[in-house]
Amino acid sequence: MSAFGKLATLLIMIIGLVNSLTVARAATKADHPNIVMIISDDQAWNDYHFMGHDVIQTPQLDKLAAESAVFKRGYVPTSLCRPSLMTLATGLYPYQNKITGNDPPEGMDRRKLLKHVQSVDCLPRMLGKLGYKSFQSGKWWEGSPKLAGFTSAMTHGDPKRGGRHGDLGLKIGREGMAPLFQFLDDCGQDPFFVWYAPFLPHTPHNPPKRLLDKYRSAEIPIELSYYYAMCEWFDETCGQLLGYLDEKKLSENTIVVYVTDNGWIQFVPESEVARKKAKRRFRYAPKSKRSPYDGGIRTPIMFRWPGKIKPAEYDTLVSSIDIVPTLLKAVGLKPTKAMQGIDLLQVMEAGGKTNRRAIFGDIYEHDMVDIDDPASSLKYRWCIEGDWKLIVPSSRLSNEKAELYNLAQDPFEKKNRIADFPDKSDQLLKLTDAWWDGASK
Repeated sequence: MSAFGKLATLLIMIIGLVNSLTVARAATKADHPNIVMIISDDQAWNDYHFMGHDVIQTPQLDKLAAESAVFKRGYVPTSLCRPSLMTLATGLYPYQNKITGNDPPEGMDRRKLLKHVQSVDCLPRMLGKLGYKSFQSGKWWEGSPKLAGFTSAMTHGDPKRGGRHGDLGLKIGREGMAPLFQFLDDCGQDPFFVWYAPFLPHTPHNPPKRLLDKYRSAEIPIELSYYYAMCEWFDETCGQLLGYLDEKKLSENTIVVYVTDNGWIQFVPESEVARKKAKRRFRYAPKSKRSPYDGGIRTPIMFRWPGKIKPAEYDTLVSSIDIVPTLLKAVGLKPTKAMQGIDLLQVMEAGGKTNRRAIFGDIYEHDMVDIDDPASSLKYRWCIEGDWKLIVPSSRLSNEKAELYNLAQDPFEKKNRIADFPDKSDQLLKLTDAWWDGASK
């Protein structure tokens, strides 16, 4: 064979090798779908148009809901930012990962809290074993996001530089989406995981004037006008993210997950006099954030995966604890033995049916009493079985009694039925103790 023939044969072999590697890489990417997790911050479960709100407009999330499996009875175990977010990163309850409150005891260096995120398996670190690139934006309380396995991040996490719960990461959404879009562009053919947890609609309630004007009305208290506008502002940023996935032809092979970290019911002064006297007008009302009531812990949970997940609505009880195991199964990884959540892909395939009897949660002090002992900061445990919900106060709250509600008849938990149904209360208490008895663990 001539030298030219040998060179041509070599070139053909190289081209074939490159093509085979390209195909193999594409196959790997197809086997490992991209993941985008959208996390609302301080928004009630019914504060969306698709969930029945007759004033707040959420056209982008309405569209996502129409394309997704929507679990309308979704819950987060706890109703405070930091511990709730860590259930989404670890698939563990707060009493398991020991991340129970936003802040350490007064005077403690918060860097001591970081040992907990380093001691548990986190979703970005687990996905990294398969070659995923991962990006953190928005809320993050656990120091440098690299401690959880993120390969890229907006948050620096240095307490000495103001890194308490997001620092530079909190600019996402409020100041545009450019860092997130740049990350997507830089991923190339590699699968990616995006943590989009913008500081929205969280306070400060400072929406664009065009949105505030839309909700200004004599019939709507000014505090609600601001909050409603914030909800639509957040919705717009979600549309920008989802639109970019479409533009880059990434949507088809991307699982989009939606959840809220905890609820929010806007406080509204009873009168103009009270409004003028109020030191903090833009704060949450009781039975919302930091509470065990549905206003604090209920959220729609959505999954979109074109061609793999059929759009549908389910009334099945699900928890944010289920999200990590579901995503791990979707990419071919096994959940850890500590994870108590279930695979929601199987629930969808079964038409929303599950063998799980009940879901649970636990509420803690904002500032932890002992960072290594969850029971020391416990305020409430709660359990939902079917339509019945039990709230159990900690023995630390000696002046509070257990509460029982029928959520089908009383979705806003106004009438405590514990005196009418003591047997049901006892039954749910046994389930709760079987899930976690703080006195023995």
